Amino acid sequence: MSASFFLSASRRGQASRVFACGLAASLLAGCAASPFTEAQVDPASPVAVDVARAARVVRPYPTFAQIPPTPADVRPARAFAAAVADVQGEGARLERDTAASTWTLDGSDSFAARAERSLGDDAAPVANDPEAFARAQRERATPPPPPR
Repeated sequence: MSASFFLSASRRGQASRVFACGLAASLLAGCAASPFTEAQVDPASPVAVDVARAARVVRPYPTFAQIPPTPADVRPARAFAAAVADVQGEGARLERDTAASTWTLDGSDSFAARAERSLGDDAAPVANDPEAFARAQRERATPPPPPR
């Protein structure tokens, strides 16, 4: 039992050394390329001149003194919460007041059966010959009057 413990301890040591070497290699690879170099702009790009000009402009950095003060005419968070509660209450009242006239699509089978009964035996015309049906429709069609 003790031999397997030492065997795994030696493997853990090797694994930690491999991990440390991999970590060091990745950190050094990150240092190989500087992220602070200027990005290259495609000279064929239509905005290349504008990008180069904007990159050369030197502007001062903003300071904390330039942050504007908090506006005085903004309502506090509790007032926003009260307004939300009012709107939600009005919405609930509106739903309650209009519940009687709210319609749904429930019971559409009974509606369809009632509509079919009201038609009687008059079935919809069936076109056995689509060409004849199209010809009859063209004959019935009235062209619009000519423009003046």
